Amino acid sequence: MADADPLRPDTPAVQKPLPYGFASGIGHTLSRTRERWGTLPLPVRILLWIVAIIFAIWLILFITKGRFLKEPFERTLSSRLERQVRVGGDFQLYFAPFNIRFRAERMTIANVSWASRPDFFRADLIDTRIAPFSLIFGEKYRVRWLELRNAATDLEWSSDGRNNTWTFGDPNKKGEPLDLPLIRRALLAGTTLRYRDPRMQLNADIGFETVKAQDTRFSSDVRFSGDGTMRQRPFTLRGGLLSPNATVTGGKNSLALHAQAGATVLEVSGTLPGATEIEGADLRLVTQGPNLAFLFDFLGVAIPETRAYRFTSALTKQGGEWRFTHLKGRFGDSDLAGRMTVSLPDNRLLLNASLATQTLDIVDVGPFIGYDPQKLETQGAKGTIVTVGGAPRVLPDAPLRVKALRNFDANVEYNVRRVRAENLPIANIALKLALERSLITLSPLTFDMTGGHVSSDIKINARGAPVRTAYDIRLSPTPMGKLLGRWGVEESGTTGTVKARVQMTGLGDTLHDSLGTSNGRIAVILPAGSMWARNVQLSELDIGTFITKMFAGKLKKPVQINCGLIAFTVRNGVAAADPIIIDTAKNVMVGRGGFSFRNESLDLAFRADGKKFSLFSGQSPVGIKGYFAKPSIDVISPELIARGGVGAALGIGATPLAGILAFVDIGDAKSAACGPVLAGATAAAQRTKGGAPRDDVGRGTTAKDEAGKESKDEKKSQEKKFLGIF
Repeated sequence: MADADPLRPDTPAVQKPLPYGFASGIGHTLSRTRERWGTLPLPVRILLWIVAIIFAIWLILFITKGRFLKEPFERTLSSRLERQVRVGGDFQLYFAPFNIRFRAERMTIANVSWASRPDFFRADLIDTRIAPFSLIFGEKYRVRWLELRNAATDLEWSSDGRNNTWTFGDPNKKGEPLDLPLIRRALLAGTTLRYRDPRMQLNADIGFETVKAQDTRFSSDVRFSGDGTMRQRPFTLRGGLLSPNATVTGGKNSLALHAQAGATVLEVSGTLPGATEIEGADLRLVTQGPNLAFLFDFLGVAIPETRAYRFTSALTKQGGEWRFTHLKGRFGDSDLAGRMTVSLPDNRLLLNASLATQTLDIVDVGPFIGYDPQKLETQGAKGTIVTVGGAPRVLPDAPLRVKALRNFDANVEYNVRRVRAENLPIANIALKLALERSLITLSPLTFDMTGGHVSSDIKINARGAPVRTAYDIRLSPTPMGKLLGRWGVEESGTTGTVKARVQMTGLGDTLHDSLGTSNGRIAVILPAGSMWARNVQLSELDIGTFITKMFAGKLKKPVQINCGLIAFTVRNGVAAADPIIIDTAKNVMVGRGGFSFRNESLDLAFRADGKKFSLFSGQSPVGIKGYFAKPSIDVISPELIARGGVGAALGIGATPLAGILAFVDIGDAKSAACGPVLAGATAAAQRTKGGAPRDDVGRGTTAKDEAGKESKDEKKSQEKKFLGIF
């Protein structure tokens, strides 16, 4: 190129021509490039253009650090979240080199209007690396690195439990479960988390700090500690999360957590794939305390109270389930093992469990029907009795936790091999429990009892008020010798059996209230068979013959039962004999009166009429009065004092059937037609052997008169006794 004339600055410089070969070479190269570009398929050319544009964007963002995107970022995110988003300091958003780096100083995200804090999130500094493809394809955002300084997050539910602060968008949108991004490593300083849930009565404040790890396998230790209250019970928690050193291949985060509320302690230890990555975690849980119900309160789950417990379990998360496997431990004097899962299908808590107990102590059974386990432990059987209005009461009145049942669903299978109880020979309990939208179904609930089998179906409907419970309990034919062995019946020589069914429906959220308002029927049937008894108590169903044989020595033969029915019709919590009739080879015994589930009072009268002459034929009835917890014998005529002693010896407080059998005498009674008896029919359907209607079994009322007619005085007395009307 020629230079301009220095003496004449206005003279332009003269360009020297390029050598011919050089110019022609560049032109040829460009021409060849255009030709090759033109020969490429159109999709390839489009793809290359896209790559070039992406690279250009990457380069611009990398050079500028994306600072020019600050205002569009605030505007776009505010619109998307429907919350005000502000960055008060430096802002960076770019690829570094492949992960997205986001860095913001003095960033805030506003809270919803009903929240108790103005900001959902604020931080002096947030610096993070995000996997870009997780923003497009992943179910969860994957955060490679997160640094927070002086950050605070407010997690809060509304008072009605419908909305929360972390569900963005429409402020009236139903609150969703908290779903954290997958964070591999984190550095936290001065960071706090606040959680409030009025429905669960749960408040928690937790602080986080990162310190240098002591173990060379780990680069940092995120330590956390905090406190709070759950249903007005304070708790504390502390722990640490060790992040692996980047030079350690395949390193995992190590978690240690200790939480305590009074004497309830929960410890979790093990490894996590990432700081917030629970999927595939390998954890071990240990928990102990005075009452397992306190622990489940933290889940908002209602279970029966227990005595002191200790359990261990393996813990992991797979898909949407928390899995508790190899669960084993003890509660009270009983063992428990099995597995349990906790999940949130359709955003509703669901528990599934398969549990087994080898030996269940009878004291640990009490809480399942409403008894206080601590009182049972210290007082034994007396712990079931309370005094109400000067009268003893044994039916529990601990209320069903209706509100807690609305929080979750459950499916539980529970099996018990044996029950440890001196006077209750029960074994092989099998229970399937289903809870769906406040409807509890115990179906089936079965167990073996002294040679017989009890099966039941119980439904507790708490979807409306009041709670409605339907009972259907069935006792299969059970050998009388085994069932009544404790009351003097010899198994050898006794062929008689007993079968029974209870069908009732009641209202109320306690067992006492449910039975106290119940309607239905109770029937115990005695088919034909023999019964052999020891001298020391009841011999035959004929007290005169018994006295003769007792003085003679050994019994000669067993009692022959033709058929028997002990039945009650229950109306609004008051059970009326309907009927009580037992027909044997020598006599017919009938009973009248009733009892009340309302105040647990008894008012029954029994009379035995022999089919042939006996010492005490034509005597006045014998009464059973008092209460479930304290029954008494009312000997109406002086001649029955001896018989009353026999009844007491039978222990009627433990079994009404044994008490009834003590008061049978003989005379010239009419034999019963066993068809209606064995069918469990009402008093109106009972017949003599000749087919005539019976006039000695009452009318299905609580009247104790032979014809079933209730006198004015008796009616007033029973209203006072059964209903508490004075």
